[in-house]
Amino acid sequence: MLSRRRRGPLCRRSDVVEAWTAVAVAVLLCLTVPLAGVLTTRWTYADARAAADEQRADRHRVRAEVLERPSKAHASSGSERRHATRATVRWTDPEEGTRTATARVPAHVRPGEPVHVWLDSRGREVLPPVDDASVWQYGIGMGTLAAGSTAAVLLLAHRAVRRVALRRRLEEWERDWARTGPLWTHRGV
Repeated sequence: MLSRRRRGPLCRRSDVVEAWTAVAVAVLLCLTVPLAGVLTTRWTYADARAAADEQRADRHRVRAEVLERPSKAHASSGSERRHATRATVRWTDPEEGTRTATARVPAHVRPGEPVHVWLDSRGREVLPPVDDASVWQYGIGMGTLAAGSTAAVLLLAHRAVRRVALRRRLEEWERDWARTGPLWTHRGV
């Protein structure tokens, strides 16, 4: 196809460059987009997996008892407000004995009810460690983003080459017409 187009009398160098660029972009799209997606997914998954393992090693869950009814003043912000509030809880630590702290608890909990609280190695309340589904979701999301970004860069580069080729083609046609036009229209002869 490309060799046939090159032989035509109206085919310009810019046409050939544009055609070969389209082939190169198609090959690059088929090779680099999946490769970028897979490599980024593996890399971000490994990173997220290591962070999740570190969190699991540092955090532990304790069973605590709610000491007071959660108040609206301690309500969390945003969409969490309906589902969790802050209340004073008490639990027994094997090394430090009975401890109390303010922690996130479900909004509907009453004093005396048991709740689970996540603590870090220093005994501070923290969020639960990241689960496996979130790790996979993060890895796949970042891989998809990398693949899409790679495709976008390739397509934008192809568009830029096509614009330059079109501009060159129009310039070549203009020069050729400036030479040939007077012969056809009998102007200036």
